[in-house]
This record gives sequence, structure tokens and C-alpha cells, in this order.
Amino acid sequence: MTRPPPGPHEKRTPLPSPPLGEFAWSDPPTETDHPVSDGLSDDTAGRAPDDDAFFDRESVPADQSVVGPPVDRPDDGTPPDQSQNGQRRAPILPPWMRTRAGRRAMLAWWARDAAYVLGYHTVRLPKYAVKTAVYAPVGFISGIARVLRWASAEEGNWTLRQAAADRNDPATWLRLDKQRERQARWRWSVLLLVSLLTGASVASLLLLDVTIPDWPRWALLTVLVPLLARAGRPEDKPITDRVSQSPRYRKLTAELVRRALLSIGIAAINQAVAKDQHAISFPADIHRDGPGHLAIVDLPFGVEAADVVARRGRLASAMRLPLDQVWPEVAADRPGRLALWIGYQPASKMQAPSWPLLKSGSVDVFTSFPIFVTPRMEIVNAMLIFRNWLIGGQPGSGKTFLLRLLVLAASLDPGAELRGYEFKGVGDFTVVEPVCAEYGNGQDDETIGRAAALIKWLYHTECQQRAAKVAHYHALGMAPENKVTPELASRQGSGLHPLVVFLNEAQELFQHRDHGSEAGLLCEKVIKLGRALGVILLLDTQIPDKDSLPTGITRNVNTRVCLSVRDQVANDMILGTGMYKASYRATVFEPGDDTGPGDAGWGMVVGVGKPGARRSFEVNTDQAKQVITRAIEMRVAAGTMPAPTRRPGPTHPPTTCCPISRGFGLRGTRPSGTCSCASGRPSSGLRHTADGVLSSSPAPSNRLGSRSDRSAAVSTVRSTPGAASTARISPAS
Repeated sequence: MTRPPPGPHEKRTPLPSPPLGEFAWSDPPTETDHPVSDGLSDDTAGRAPDDDAFFDRESVPADQSVVGPPVDRPDDGTPPDQSQNGQRRAPILPPWMRTRAGRRAMLAWWARDAAYVLGYHTVRLPKYAVKTAVYAPVGFISGIARVLRWASAEEGNWTLRQAAADRNDPATWLRLDKQRERQARWRWSVLLLVSLLTGASVASLLLLDVTIPDWPRWALLTVLVPLLARAGRPEDKPITDRVSQSPRYRKLTAELVRRALLSIGIAAINQAVAKDQHAISFPADIHRDGPGHLAIVDLPFGVEAADVVARRGRLASAMRLPLDQVWPEVAADRPGRLALWIGYQPASKMQAPSWPLLKSGSVDVFTSFPIFVTPRMEIVNAMLIFRNWLIGGQPGSGKTFLLRLLVLAASLDPGAELRGYEFKGVGDFTVVEPVCAEYGNGQDDETIGRAAALIKWLYHTECQQRAAKVAHYHALGMAPENKVTPELASRQGSGLHPLVVFLNEAQELFQHRDHGSEAGLLCEKVIKLGRALGVILLLDTQIPDKDSLPTGITRNVNTRVCLSVRDQVANDMILGTGMYKASYRATVFEPGDDTGPGDAGWGMVVGVGKPGARRSFEVNTDQAKQVITRAIEMRVAAGTMPAPTRRPGPTHPPTTCCPISRGFGLRGTRPSGTCSCASGRPSSGLRHTADGVLSSSPAPSNRLGSRSDRSAAVSTVRSTPGAASTARISPAS
């Protein structure tokens, strides 16, 4: 309700303009009078003046009653985690106690700190003992002097009496002297009484010949000697040494965060803080979060947290910390809120936990599984299905370990088929060979030719057949989104099971003079087409440039991991254009060498949740053998692999072929050019069975398409010196 406009003879009283830097609050309205001024709106009414300039005209003091008509207030929809005044309640448990990883990290940090301090002082115990022996007699004498000075009550009083004497004020001097005499009288009495009691007690013990055990004497000596030494040492010479000359970690404080944000060169932040010191605020207390501190910061109006993330290097410089110890990111609830996490130590120096799937557990490629940890040592899950992975980094950055970890995870899914080649020639992936349908190792032209034939078969045969099958099942209503589903993958005879293909040191294939250009083009097509068909391509390379890594592959791969690289070009070649300027820089990580592992395993990950720094789990060769043993047992139990049997093999490492062998774990080696898929010819046709299953003609493609057919065993294996091994696969029924 508003007041009617004034008449022509009434004068309008203008409102005084508010002074700069503070707010002018209007008078509280009455029940019958609700004026609306020209410069203020209705929502400013009912507010008392407030000296705190942090609150603006839209803020209402929480302790002021608001005039309203209803007696029974309706439900205001206050969330259960908030109090009635709108303030969010503090959590009962701190964030680090809510997760097992947080509790373990905090306890480990406490244990390491206590062990370090204990060990530091234990080594210096002889030095402390000498200092104690020197300062204890001095402390005994100085202690007696302090007691006598206390009993005489001269401390403080003498200075006052001397000042009265200097002013020629005898009355004041006499009052002070009488006060000293009264205090000294009862103090000397107490001291004399304590001395007599102590002397009588000692004399009684000596006369009665009382035997005192040794442990009370040593206990009394242990307590008194350090106290006397503490009383006798100089103030600037402590008995114990400082554990460190500087803090072991920098505790995150609001002042430190404000100073750092004002130093990174964002003009909007500096201008806002110059006008209002509360422009940078903290909606929650800075608290411990895992092995570090977390600050939630509300930036000034119009400033995005992404602008701060892009200046992560300047932020770390302003906080005087290493770059991999400062981790800013955009908070989940709003773009103007920054979540700044500061670790106790650089992320590259933290020890990652063990892989959760190392000793137990299985994997379903249609669901996520643990593969990374964050700088806070939180586990990050990733998926294989509908994803293609590109891993890049310089030698010693840990890309082979990460690629092998992905292959190990895929091997723990009994329904996944594995095929791959490594072109380094040292046998890093030999441990996974027992569960691979096709595996090759080497840099020779024959091995690269077999890998190129695999890529041809993938696109010309496998992807084409899978596309026709998915279209058929979509027509039957079994593939609603024209993608492979877990039901179709596990359907008997569908042939749509997950197919994982890995290429280690892929630059050797893409740079080959005969097969490189065609393999790169077909890999790009497989990445585009095979993602929805259950075909998963895993690549790693150490030379990320346009010749060794075709740009079509980098543009279409949806999961990228950039480990340690040397420059911005290599960083953006793997992660994508502009990622270096957005502060996702893998150049901060150092590769391992003969002196240590460095930052091996650390890298920037794009495509697994929010982009950021992640560290892969480390699984060595011996641990990988244990995982493969479990994978073989799981596959044998599931019927996707026959029980392994011991049989004599060739003395030289063969290159195994798989386009002719679809049995899991059934590998047939062949000389180059003997496989029907090497020419890239698709199968002769598809046929529909009575139950609606789409299958292929067995003879021309020489494939074992159904899961029951994959249990066919190798009938004969022959090895001749100087020639490649050959294998005959029993034909599919």
C-alpha cells in the first residue's frame, strides 16, 4: 500500500543522499504508513542502521524483527541442513573424517610428523644432556636468588619507591615501604616454614634410616634437572634445537588467499577490493581436507573462478609454493566460487595408494573402475566402453605403465577381447599375452605389417559387421540408441562383446614408410565408428606431432592423458588447443631417470570428469602377473578361454595373429600375408537365424563369431627354425 501523491500545496521532503562508503537506512514503517521514496524500494524498509558496510541494500539484519500480519507463520521451506536464519550448519564431522582415504591420509601425516620429530630429537640426546648438565647448576643458583627476591617483596616496589624519591614525595615512599614490609613479612614466614618442614623431613629420613627405592629418586631427578636447566639457560639459547628452520607446510589463511588473489593480475578483483574490502569473502571456514587445506572463496561480482584457474602459475608464485602444491578449481555450485586446495607437500612427492583391483575384484567395461588418484589422494574412476584413449609423454613419464594398467583392467572382464601390439620391442606387455587374442612385439617391418593388417581388419571387417548387427538389433528394439549395450554384449552369438585394441609406441606404426599413412587414416575411422560398436582403441606415443600422431586422431579421441612433456606444443597436441593457456600444463612434471622416478605417472587428464592433474596407480611386472593369473581363472570359469595347458613353444618370441582367431586366449601365429583379413576384405555376407540373431558366414572370414565358438582349441602348432610359426584353427560350426 502506498501513500497517495501529495497535493499541489504540499511540499515533498527530499530524502538525504547517502554518504559515500556507507549506507542510509530508511525509517521502519508503521502499520498504516508505508511510504515509498524515489530512491529506495520497498525492500529497504524495516532495516535499522548498521555500521558494517559489508551488507548492501538487499541485506536484512538477522536480529531485527520484521513486521508481518500472520501469527502462525507458514513453512518457509528451510532445508534440513540449514538453520532458521538461513545460515548453513557446520558439519558434525570434518571433511577429512568422512572418507576412508581422508582418514588414512590424515593419520599417515600425523604419524610421519611425530616420527620425524621423535627421530630428530633422539639423535641429539647427547647434545641435550651436555647442555642440561651445564645449565642445571646455574638454574639452581638463579632459583635460590629468585626465591629470596620474592620473599623480600622488592620486585616492582623498589622501582616505585625510587620514583617517589626522585619526585621528593616522602609520603608516597613511606606508603610503598609499608606495603613492602607487609608483603615481605608473610612471605618470609612461608619461606621459613617450608624450609623448616623440608629440613625436618630430611633429618627424619636420615635418623630413621629409611630406605627409599631408586625409582623415586630418578623420577625426582628427571623432573628437577630439566626444570633447573630451563631456569638457568640464556633466553636466546634453547636447550633443544628447532626441528625445522621454516614451516614444513604453509597453513592456508584468509589473508594469504586474499593477498595471492590480488597479486595474479586480474583487474576486476583489484578494482572490486579497492572499493569494498569484503569483495572477496569465504562462505565456509578454511579447513583440512585430506593431506592439505581447502578454502572456498566467493570472488567479486563478475569474476569467474576459471580466470583464477588459468593463472595457477601466478597464484602459486604469490603463495611462495611449488606449482604442483597449489590446485585451484571451479566449485561445483557456481562459476564465481573458487575451491582452492593447498597440499602439505607437492603432489609429485606424495605416495599413491595401491590399486584397489590388485589383489581382488573384477571389472565390467560398461562401468567405471579405479584408475587414477587426485592430488588429494582421492580415487578417480574411469570407463573403457564408448571411450578411446590417447596417452602421451616423453620417455620416463610412465605412459607404458598407464597403458598396461588399462589393459590389465580390461583383462579382468571375462567378456572383453584383447588384441594389441607393442613396438618398443622390450616386452613390456608380454605379461598380458596369455589373455590376448592377438599380440605382437617388435619394431621390424613384419610386426608393423601385422599391426597394420589388424587396423584394416578392424575397420573393413569388424566395424562393418558390428554396425550391421547393431542396426539389426535396433530394428528388433534391442538397441534403442544404436549402441552396444551390456545385454547385447553378453547375448549368446551376438558378436558384440567389447573389443579392446592397444598400440604401444604408436608413432612407430604411423611413421612407417609403407603402412603409416593408411594406418593413421583407418585408426581415425575406427575411433569415429567403433566407439558405439564396442571397439575400444588405446594408444600411447612419446612423439606427439602431426607426423607421428595424425591430427584426426587427436581431434576425435575423447579421453586424453598428457604425462610429462617438454613444451606447450606437445601439451596442446595431446590435450587439445588452448589447454596450456587454461593452466592445464603437463610441463610441470619431471620424467624419471637413473636418480629416481621423478613425477612418473603424474599428468593432466581430459575426458574423465573435470580436467585436472591425476596420477595413475603403479603396478609393476610381478604384480601384473598376479592380476593376469586371476584374469585367466575368471575367463576359464566364464567359458571365454580354455584352461591353459603346457606345451613346447618356439625359442624365439613369435608374433601372434588374431584376425583369424576369435577365441579368447587362443592365438595362432602366422607368416605375413597368409591371413585372409590382411587384404582388408569383408566377410561374404550376413544371415538371419530363426531366433533373430545376426551371424556371419564362417568360411570366408575365417572368424569364430560366437562365444561358444571361441572355445575352439588350436589343433596343431608347428614351429620350424628360421621361419614364423603357423597355427590352424578348427573351423566354426
